[in-house]
Amino acid sequence: MNKTILVVEDEDRMREIISDYLKSNHFSVIEASDGQQALTIFEQENVDLIVLDIMMPNMDGWSVCKKIRKDSDVPIIILTARSDEEDELMGLELGADEYVTKPISPKVLVARAVNLLKRANGTLGKASSTVKIGRMEILKNARIVKIDDEKLAFSQKEYDLLLYLIENKGTVLSREMILNRIWGFDYFGDERVVDTHIKKIRRKLKAQATKIQTVIGVGYRFEVDE
Repeated sequence: MNKTILVVEDEDRMREIISDYLKSNHFSVIEASDGQQALTIFEQENVDLIVLDIMMPNMDGWSVCKKIRKDSDVPIIILTARSDEEDELMGLELGADEYVTKPISPKVLVARAVNLLKRANGTLGKASSTVKIGRMEILKNARIVKIDDEKLAFSQKEYDLLLYLIENKGTVLSREMILNRIWGFDYFGDERVVDTHIKKIRRKLKAQATKIQTVIGVGYRFEVDE
């Protein structure tokens, strides 16, 4: 797999372990020891995915994630020593795609990286091309969402969740179903991550947001007037 991963970690030994394991799984790796260096590298290099530590000198991971998300939907895996659920929700609010708590399992980290890259490459929905719903247009092969020909900025998880809702329009999808489909069966975080992503999707869809309906106590349903 000829993909480049930017590993941002201020602890030398941890950065070395992560980088060596990624390289052994045929990834190209670029290393950064602080947030400012990571942003500089990201602007200069073609990076396919970022493994981003939170607690770092010069600029923390939250700030790095926020800055990158202004211009890019590159997959981001947040790496942290803290297991606070509020921290996880903050990372996801800022646009991170995954959240891994230290001590990490290198195998799990690689598996999540591979999964995110597959989604970024358009593995989901690859056989179909375009879906049009009112003013909304989904270019599935390119993983692009447009409203009135204006391209919207969606993270990988936001796009996958929106597409999942659309492909099951009229059907109530429980939070558990959404978690299993979008985050995977090995996800053991807070179910509120679904609500967080729905909130962000609705904000970006603006007037079209009413198509995503909340089914109280269950989950969500995508409704389209025929």
